[in-house]
Amino acid sequence: MALSAKWRRNKKTLKKFNIFRVFSKTKEKSAPRTFRIKNPNAKKPVKRFRYRIEKIPEGNLKEPPPLIDVLEDDNEISIVAEFAGFSKESLRISIKDQKLTLSARASERKYRKSLNLPKRVIPDTACTTYKNGVLEIRLKKALEEETIDKIAG
Repeated sequence: MALSAKWRRNKKTLKKFNIFRVFSKTKEKSAPRTFRIKNPNAKKPVKRFRYRIEKIPEGNLKEPPPLIDVLEDDNEISIVAEFAGFSKESLRISIKDQKLTLSARASERKYRKSLNLPKRVIPDTACTTYKNGVLEIRLKKALEEETIDKIAG
């Protein structure tokens, strides 16, 4: 691989970067050479920092409430709720008109939440799945009957 003429080393640039020439100049000046040998066994000074760690009383710890999302499609309403740490058998779901009640009970924990649904639903069409701590409920919307405001006569 040939280098361009600009980057080729010539005698002028060689003199500028000759490191041996630098050391030979120090010998000529007869400067005393000093070397410092570091002892690898010597201990380095240790900087001590003090951190204040506040203790949290165990009785005041509370888990955040489970996250719940209500999604509405054209024909159905989906509810997605996070119930980590609860078993499938401990979950209870009750539906009445536009109200959904979710409750769960574990060995040391209880949870209960009532939700108002955006539309009326048919409770018999509930389809639930529970996987990895996430509960999904699908409900079909009830057909709304339009009220007739006519005076008969």
